[in-house]
Amino acid sequence: MPWSRIISGIIAIALALFSTILGGWYFTVMIAIVVFLGQQEYFNLVRTRGIAPAAKTTIFVSVILLVICTINGDLADAIMPVGGTFICFYLLFQPQFATIADISASIMGLFYVGYLPSYWVRLRAIDQTVISNIPLSGYWPPAWQNFLTADNIAALPMGFKATVLTLLCIWAADIGAYIIGKFFGKTRLSDISPKKTVEGAVFGITASVVVAVAGAYYIHLPLSSITGVTLGLLIGIASLLGDLTESMLKRDAGVKDSGQLIPGHGGILDRTDSYIFTAPLVYYFVTLLLPLFKL
Repeated sequence: MPWSRIISGIIAIALALFSTILGGWYFTVMIAIVVFLGQQEYFNLVRTRGIAPAAKTTIFVSVILLVICTINGDLADAIMPVGGTFICFYLLFQPQFATIADISASIMGLFYVGYLPSYWVRLRAIDQTVISNIPLSGYWPPAWQNFLTADNIAALPMGFKATVLTLLCIWAADIGAYIIGKFFGKTRLSDISPKKTVEGAVFGITASVVVAVAGAYYIHLPLSSITGVTLGLLIGIASLLGDLTESMLKRDAGVKDSGQLIPGHGGILDRTDSYIFTAPLVYYFVTLLLPLFKL
């Protein structure tokens, strides 16, 4: 693995953990930067097909969506239809008639690189106000030496614990799939991404499950074995499908990488494709399914 890939990966992980610990508006700003850069890459891919999307309008709506998520997550779902309507109105009054492809690509940009990533903000915000101790609804551990003790972990909000556990599962799945696929993979998984193998995919999902089970036990989820396996499978599979979806977009655009922003990794979408579908699934797992295990 190139050193540039390792170093940039370590920096990305450090920034992700730092902003996740802070939470609040600090976490929202990080997600907003990722969404802004990711949508620029997405619309560049779209333009290679001769499509003229409402890029600036879609990016603006996506940022507003993240702000609404931070203020009141219950209102966030209303932004998707309202934002989609606004984008259609914008395209309606352009000098050149918009095509079906222009409208579809714009709405897809809002959904794929705006609405779905907004669930990271919603996930992290669960119970955040309970422990906020710095401005802008943020949190900073008062004593790092006691931060990971059992009592402190139990007192942390579910949003924080679920976000960190999700990140760890994604990293385990990505690293496991990369290493096993590179050195032991022989069976091609899909023509969409020729380098991915069945062996790598299976090991990546397995690694996600192992980390999820260990994490579920550590943060005291109810029926930790069952919830851990379920959560690990959700994250591992969603991570893989997110990777394949972005590969499909790149293949259609005829490019190898979505951009060149991150040394050794390509663009923002190349680095965050595994995260796009995971956050919504984990959010609804925590808010809808997890309470059922407590009955």
